[in-house]
Amino acid sequence: MCYHKESGEQPQLSLFLSLKGNPLSAIATLIDHTLLRPEATQDQIVEVCREAVEHGFASVCVNSCWVPLVAAELAATPVKVCTVVGFPLGASATEVKVAEASWALRYGAQEIDMVINIGALRGADFATVGSDISAVVEVCHRGGALVKAILETALLSDEQKVMACKLARNAGVDFVKTSTGFGPGGATAADVRLMREAVGPSIGVKASGGIRTLEDLQAMVAAGATRIGTSAGVRLVAAAR
Repeated sequence: MCYHKESGEQPQLSLFLSLKGNPLSAIATLIDHTLLRPEATQDQIVEVCREAVEHGFASVCVNSCWVPLVAAELAATPVKVCTVVGFPLGASATEVKVAEASWALRYGAQEIDMVINIGALRGADFATVGSDISAVVEVCHRGGALVKAILETALLSDEQKVMACKLARNAGVDFVKTSTGFGPGGATAADVRLMREAVGPSIGVKASGGIRTLEDLQAMVAAGATRIGTSAGVRLVAAAR
């Protein structure tokens, strides 16, 4: 289930060329169509699923309570069911994150976006950060799901971002991800570029938080992003037309 580069090209180069050659389909397949607001209703979740199927987005990303509903709505479609773990603070105990991921997998989640232990990282307790990620990766990969490690880059120095990427890579994640969208800042092209350099070409980089325009998306892909988390997916596809 790991992310692999294709045809000897770095993944971001291939995606960037796809954006130029066939922007509508290329953009759609990059997007995790996201609704993580606490006030989201069942009708809104169903609508997000309908939009994802209509436009061919990569996944629908929701809070874990909605996983059974989303799995039912997306059954027999290629759109993946994505949920978040330890969200948005990353400060849950490892056992709690594992339990949350296990529950989500049982009810149909195919991709898990977990928030790392940010406080442990900032305190240079790298063993705790690594073991926390590894525990979630183990249960998710055993269940056939991808794992994206959310760094919350706005809270970290560049040195801490690089260290987080290395710990996540060593733990076996499939993607590193910039932000929850609930922190003090979202994705930046500079952070995406730094993360891509830190993990190399064989792991995905997900840019998330504040990506609202086609220009934002193109800048993230040019910097090395291979997945985009946004609630503005429909608007982005419309702009590409």
